[in-house]
Amino acid sequence: LIRWFTKDELKEWGGATRDFALQILPLLFAGVLVAGFLLGRPGQEALIPTAWVASLVGGNSLFANFFAAISGAFMYFATLTEIPIVQGLLGAGMGQGPALALLLAGPSLSLPSMLVIGGELGFKKTAVYTTLVVIFSTLAGFVFGLAA
Repeated sequence: LIRWFTKDELKEWGGATRDFALQILPLLFAGVLVAGFLLGRPGQEALIPTAWVASLVGGNSLFANFFAAISGAFMYFATLTEIPIVQGLLGAGMGQGPALALLLAGPSLSLPSMLVIGGELGFKKTAVYTTLVVIFSTLAGFVFGLAA
């Protein structure tokens, strides 16, 4: 880094990194804490009953994979909160196929990203993109669930 950047650029980069970390880390920790309270940890009951989770995304049915893919598509996951949330859902009875469907659809889509994509590309292209992500996430989760 010293070879390519001046001292002032490195100082500016370090300051921006620090400011970004101070802005994001409290929200990240709060999100993981809330997910822990709602979903618990494997083997422990939490605020959301495991029967609810198991009834919607338990097993490996096409409905469970589709529901997980739709949920992932409309939820906004911070990058580092996906794993604790999915771990809590797995502990609450979520199947492995639906977990993969959620993890595939979640980073690809979110309601804010759909709105931005819709503003740039239009409704039809956004609808096609969203539909394809949900369908292929559902299928990938279902196939993975069969193999797992």
